[in-house]
Amino acid sequence: MPEIKNYTLNFGPQHPAAHGVLRLVLEMDGEVIERADPHIGLLHRGTEKLAETKPYNQTIGYMDRLDYVSMMCNEHGYVLAIEKLLAIEIPERAQYIRVMFDEITRILNHLMWIGTHALDVGAMTMFLYAFREREDLMDMYEAVSGARMHATYYRPGGVARDLPERMPQYLESRWRSRKEADRLNENRQGSLLDFAQDFCDRFPGYVDEYETLLTDNRIWKQRTVGIGVVSEERAYQLGFTGPMLRGSGVEWDIRKKRPYEVYDRVDFDIPVGSNGDCYDRYLVRIEEMRQSNRIIRQCIDWLRANPGLVLTDNHKIAPPRREELKADMEGLIHHFKLFTEGYTLPEGEVYSSIEHPKGEFGVYLISDGANKPYRVKVRAPGFAHLSSMNEMAQGHMLADVVAIIGTQDIVFGEIDR
Repeated sequence: MPEIKNYTLNFGPQHPAAHGVLRLVLEMDGEVIERADPHIGLLHRGTEKLAETKPYNQTIGYMDRLDYVSMMCNEHGYVLAIEKLLAIEIPERAQYIRVMFDEITRILNHLMWIGTHALDVGAMTMFLYAFREREDLMDMYEAVSGARMHATYYRPGGVARDLPERMPQYLESRWRSRKEADRLNENRQGSLLDFAQDFCDRFPGYVDEYETLLTDNRIWKQRTVGIGVVSEERAYQLGFTGPMLRGSGVEWDIRKKRPYEVYDRVDFDIPVGSNGDCYDRYLVRIEEMRQSNRIIRQCIDWLRANPGLVLTDNHKIAPPRREELKADMEGLIHHFKLFTEGYTLPEGEVYSSIEHPKGEFGVYLISDGANKPYRVKVRAPGFAHLSSMNEMAQGHMLADVVAIIGTQDIVFGEIDR
């Protein structure tokens, strides 16, 4: 019988299951992992340093590109830090819009996660199903911001613009017949809220489809049950947050424990696992999608009944409306000053955190009274999760490393920054 050899194996950065540019150096005894050493820095773009060279309002677009699967949630953490230091109140309608888009983003993130995680483990159909739903959510992003991904929609003082009264329509083309275009436009005849309502009505059925494919699937359970187990105590010590922490049995959710915006006014539950393995974390995220759907429904009902401002009328921070700009000299001056110099924040430091789809996303910001920050530090949830890779993978097989990377929901934009 041939002897089992010890290998040192490079997993990634080109490997499709590395989810970006992760280089994992694996020390292996045959096919069993003895040590896993994640090498990062291949996507480092100096976001935090770039933020220190730009006026505050020009950094919102950089935040989108951190975790490029949960765009608006990144913006939210940064914008909240600025608002905290400025001590400004934002309109209630803007708060509900933010909460609604945070939850749309959470579903977007979890769909990307379940599609890629299942594909890595070998379930091809999940990927196709998840991207079918992502398309509708991307259309909502595009309707409010003009961009499918990097929206720059949240602004200090509210959101950039109110929800549109009409959704974009599909057109007949060389690739799409009139009949096909009409079918796609059926649920786009009303406002964005009507389209979101239609999505919320359909979505629980889609989640049931995912569960039919995976939850009791024998192969899926063999690949996830008992893999990457992290105890409750150890999850605390490793700095886990979000679904990674809740999967280990800790009922911690910033939306409940330290509510921001209007999360204290919406009704939802926190799903919690018990075994701390890949399968429990899968169940937690599946239930989170259902709870996000619940929150979106409540926001839609409130937004329908309560029109109003979506951006503060303090023109030192937010630009005046275009009609004001063309009729009023003062509005023109405000606009010019805002987009050339920006605004200054009072001296001080602030930390604001939100319940990002991946965990606690925090922004620590120091202001020296200028129009750009003295220092910005982003607390990315994925960074703490990736640092546990060695501990989670030890003693498992090579194929299980793929399942562990999937369950950590790794996106490199926020880890390397």
